[in-house]
Amino acid sequence: MKFVDKEYYDTLEVKKSKFITYITSYDKFDETMKRLRNEHPKARHFVYAYRYLNDFDQVVENSSDDGEPKGTSGKPSLSVLSGADIINTGVIIIRYFGGVKLGTGGLVKAYSDAVNLVLQSSRLKEFVKLEYKKLIVEYPELSQIEYLISKYNITIRDKVFTEKILLVLESSFEEFHRLSKELSHNLDLEDL
Repeated sequence: MKFVDKEYYDTLEVKKSKFITYITSYDKFDETMKRLRNEHPKARHFVYAYRYLNDFDQVVENSSDDGEPKGTSGKPSLSVLSGADIINTGVIIIRYFGGVKLGTGGLVKAYSDAVNLVLQSSRLKEFVKLEYKKLIVEYPELSQIEYLISKYNITIRDKVFTEKILLVLESSFEEFHRLSKELSHNLDLEDL
C-alpha cells in the first residue's frame, strides 16, 4: 500500500472542460476541500474519493459524484485509488464545465484519467503500519538506549521521568524486532 503525505495537483482538459485534481493525505482532506471550495467558487463540481485505514485495520472508502450523473465520477476516481493500492489519501477533482457534454463514458474516462494523472505526478510513499511500545529504563542507561534507538527508524514519542524513565516509542514491527535483539536481557519492549 502507498500514500501521499503532502498535497499535489494536476490539470487535465477534455473537450474544453477543465479537471483540476488535488491529492492529499486523508487527515488533511476536509480542510483541503473547504479551502478549494473557497478558491474555486465558480467551479461546477467538486468530485471526491478517499480511502483510509481505520483503527481495526479495515479499509474505509467513500466517494461523491457531486451532481455529475450517478456512477460517472466518484466511483471511477475511487477505483483508480483502489487499483493503485492507495491508502490514507483522498482526491478532489474540480470540474469547470466547458460547454461540451462528455456523456457517461466520457465522464468516466475523464475522471479516471484525471486521478491517474495526479498519481503520476505525486511522490507516493510506502505505507508501513506503525506500532507503539514502551520501554522502561534506569537513568544511567538513558543515553546509551537513546543512541541505540537512533540507529533504527524509531521515534521517541514521549519521555516520562519518575523513579525510572518511561519511553513511548513509535515504529514498525520490523524495526522494534531489530531493536529488541540489541537490548540487554533486562530490558523489554512492552505493548502500550
